[in-house]
Amino acid sequence: MTKGKLSDRQRRMLDFIRHFSDENGYPPSIRDIGKAVGISSTSVVNYNLNRLVEEGYLRRDQNVSRGIRLSEKLTRATQQVVDTLRIPLVGRIFASEPVPLPSTDSLMFGVDEAIEITRDMIPSSGEGLFALEVKGDSMIDAMINDGDIVVMKQDLEWRNGDMVAVWLVDREETTLKHIYREGNRIRLQPANPTMPPIYINDPKNLQVQGKVMLVVRQLQ
Repeated sequence: MTKGKLSDRQRRMLDFIRHFSDENGYPPSIRDIGKAVGISSTSVVNYNLNRLVEEGYLRRDQNVSRGIRLSEKLTRATQQVVDTLRIPLVGRIFASEPVPLPSTDSLMFGVDEAIEITRDMIPSSGEGLFALEVKGDSMIDAMINDGDIVVMKQDLEWRNGDMVAVWLVDREETTLKHIYREGNRIRLQPANPTMPPIYINDPKNLQVQGKVMLVVRQLQ
């Protein structure tokens, strides 16, 4: 085994040790580990455990029954994964005059496209979150520039001043704006003094797709 690179079997051993310890409050036995990963020989289990010790993923006391524990290295790596949200990057939103929705092929990113943020950056469990790339400059006074990424939360409810992604049904157009209810009409307000607001006289012609929760700025 190349130093620093774990085999699939060793990764499965680490996963089993972590889950078993979390569920039971004590580490598994050698035979528990062997059974979980399909190794019948205790000497082979021991060999792989010793490699994991050498790589710094485990601490092991040979004189103590079930004397296996996760190292700080693995605990930190696991915590980083737990504290990270992977949010799908699903398309583009236009911070400009509303423009016709592009075809599906040009709108959607690859299925594996995503951004990763730490959980402390957003007050959400991650449910209903998606990310969009911003095109246009109508929101520059809100510190959103062309090419930035906005993290959205699917939500049909909104309050005056929220920044939302909207679908204009009658125009088949999409845009990103601040939204306000004014009597029987709705105002979509850009954050750019050179651009006028958009007024929607019939609220049925507007669908809110989501609210902006976070802006990820792209450094030039």
